[in-house]
Amino acid sequence: MSPESKLTAQPLIEIARKHFVQDLSGAAIPGSRINNILKQVESGSPLSNFTLQYLQKNGFLALLSYVKNEISFVDFQKAAKPEQAKRQELTKDKISWEEAERRKKREALLAKARQEQERAAARRRAYENDPKTIAKRKQNKLRARYNLSFYIEREHFPRLMNILGNVDRGLRLTENDIAWLTTKDYEYEYYTEELRERYHENEAEFYAKEFQKRRDPWLAVNASSHFRKCQRAAEADTMLKTIKTSKINKKKLRSALCTTHGGVKRDLHKYNEAITLGEQAHELTPKDFRPCTLLGAVNMEMGNHSMGEAWYEKAIERGASEKSVDDDLRSIFMRATSAKREELRAYLLKKDPHRYRWAKKK
Repeated sequence: MSPESKLTAQPLIEIARKHFVQDLSGAAIPGSRINNILKQVESGSPLSNFTLQYLQKNGFLALLSYVKNEISFVDFQKAAKPEQAKRQELTKDKISWEEAERRKKREALLAKARQEQERAAARRRAYENDPKTIAKRKQNKLRARYNLSFYIEREHFPRLMNILGNVDRGLRLTENDIAWLTTKDYEYEYYTEELRERYHENEAEFYAKEFQKRRDPWLAVNASSHFRKCQRAAEADTMLKTIKTSKINKKKLRSALCTTHGGVKRDLHKYNEAITLGEQAHELTPKDFRPCTLLGAVNMEMGNHSMGEAWYEKAIERGASEKSVDDDLRSIFMRATSAKREELRAYLLKKDPHRYRWAKKK
């Protein structure tokens, strides 16, 4: 068997162990530099000067002396073993050093990342605690609460935010504020449903407290009107029940109390009580359109359309505008159940398809 065949037949790792280089990663890999050198050594082939320089440069001094026939194989083994141990120790140290370097780099990167996070957190805290940010956050909450998150004209912004702040704190709005909110000259509608409701809540609570202090029934009438507009009719009902209407001599005041209480009963869907109160108010002040409007609305909601229309006509005769009556009808129409809406639609369109064209199906 030729030396080359013997080399091929032997496991490469055994050859590497024989020459004390199994610690090298390429020793048992065919085609690697050290593996090719081992093949030449095993086959007895002469090594080139370049290869000898490689062995010298990389510390394979025992193998270099052996291939140059300066020492026997036995002496080679004696010299190669401590040489391998030293190389392994150096390799171990190198690996430890490299791992330490990698660890230091990782720690440096982590430290840098932590510093950046801390700086970012500090910037965020500074931003969050900045008076301008706090003010803007409060403004945004106010705007969202009153459904005013859309674009607001720059010249309107300060006044609107002042109004929102006052309303939110429970303060009453001035007549000028209400006039400004209800103007139709602006592209956007600032007097939102949410803002109107809060305005009426503040007004209702103001008049209710004043009524508790002064026991003036007119204050209860005002409070009731506002309670109804902020969906708090039950509170108005409780308040109005405390007033002994029968002991009041002034017909106008008694009528106003009956009318407003009738409106409250209407909101609470106590229609029979609402009609009784409305009729009492009409009897007290037969020339006042307000009891007539109440009776018209209650009858329309109950489905008594002809009766409701008759009362609405009386209201117009007594000073109510046709527009206010139509607005009332439209509101009843929109709030009605599907079945009652269809009945009211049919009645109105039969009565006057032009006047009540808003009731037509889209």
